[in-house]
Amino acid sequence: MSKPKIIFLPHANIQYSQLASEKRQWVMKNCYEKLFDLISDGDYKIGFEASGITIDEMAKQAPEVLAKLRKLVELGRIEPVCSPYIHFMLSNIPKEVCLHSLKYSMQVWEKHTGKRPEIGWNPECGWAGYIPDVYKEAGLKALIMDADSLMLSFDEIRKATGLEFDVAGHSNKNHLFKIEEYIKDKPEFLKFITNASIAPNGLKMIFRSDCMANLLLWYLMGATEGMREEPINMDEIKTMLNNWKERIAETGSFIMPYAEDAEYIGSSAYFYVKQFNQARFFEEEPDSVKRFKEILDAAKDAGFEFVLPSDVLDETIENEYADNIENGVAWHGGTAKAWANTEYSRIMDPVCISILNGIKAVAEKLGQDVESLDTDLDNAMKALASAWVSDSRWPPKPTSPGRFNVRESLEDMYLANECIAKAMEKGGIAQKRGLYSPNLMKTQIKAIDDLLMSREYFGE
Repeated sequence: MSKPKIIFLPHANIQYSQLASEKRQWVMKNCYEKLFDLISDGDYKIGFEASGITIDEMAKQAPEVLAKLRKLVELGRIEPVCSPYIHFMLSNIPKEVCLHSLKYSMQVWEKHTGKRPEIGWNPECGWAGYIPDVYKEAGLKALIMDADSLMLSFDEIRKATGLEFDVAGHSNKNHLFKIEEYIKDKPEFLKFITNASIAPNGLKMIFRSDCMANLLLWYLMGATEGMREEPINMDEIKTMLNNWKERIAETGSFIMPYAEDAEYIGSSAYFYVKQFNQARFFEEEPDSVKRFKEILDAAKDAGFEFVLPSDVLDETIENEYADNIENGVAWHGGTAKAWANTEYSRIMDPVCISILNGIKAVAEKLGQDVESLDTDLDNAMKALASAWVSDSRWPPKPTSPGRFNVRESLEDMYLANECIAKAMEKGGIAQKRGLYSPNLMKTQIKAIDDLLMSREYFGE
């Protein structure tokens, strides 16, 4: 019999809320580089996901770290996994912005690593029915999916676990073990976690679950969940791996136990904000690097074979249930609509929509579409996508994004507006302000700028 397979997929986002720009290089060195060194020194294979801007910024600020990633990609030890260029919540923004940013990100990955990604990642696993179409149209073969969102689309699991979605809630992250408790002896559900499946549009899907990832995260942090006296120990990790090994033997061929933030390998990242509303961001956590190696070695000792995400795509099962995943949900048992309902989103998103409408109106007048924009309108679209970054909108009260996160989005809006003005002038339609008025839009951006910058921010 073949060995059960295992996929590890740390993912990187340099635009993290509360990750100050002056500390981004530190994260590249303290988290990403230590992860790459760990993989290089051991007998491991992993997937590594990053937004395009994370790869670009690595090239600028830590080229020696990027060189290590490129080498591991060339050796087949790391598979690149691609999300849009900007870390935004796809289900909260127009489809054309998502597609434009995703295609650009694929180009950036290929430029810097020599390999064009075949596997896609959907930031925060925010869901809308058109998400598979975006990734398929971009040319990707498969998408990493959230199993918990799929499971909670079944009424019987929702009823058995008592879990509900609410746009006002952060997540159900620490309660998702209830899903595992219900499905642990039910092959009809387990098979979607232990097999790649095919969406109705033909895109292949690989499912990750907090049933495993949350346990590993708490182990990495060496923390308790507020409900136990001792941190999670290695025996619990080994038990989890053995339980899933048995389930693989009965229902499929692999599991993906860690599809979580790469920043948790080397730092505390957002852990203490998310879990305890504490103003503690990206503190050094050297033991988490050691613990991640311990997890990898435990998987090896349990008899798992390390594989890349694309290695599990040859054998698939049908999945007619992807269309049943609720529009507006996200991973951790939370919702994408929670991001759309913060005060920051409610202030910034209407302005972003107005700018997008301007790009489209000017493009149409100049005989262009979103797939064939001139340089100025293309730059406007990229700046607009950056203004939509999710981490300038998250989290809600009593915490908040960093002031600098919001500031960056505002500057992106100004830039997008300026780019549209240039396109109108070069195209000879600057006077046709019925299409779009850059001058008036500038005052609109300034109005929300004044409003947002007058606020107090968490941690100040």
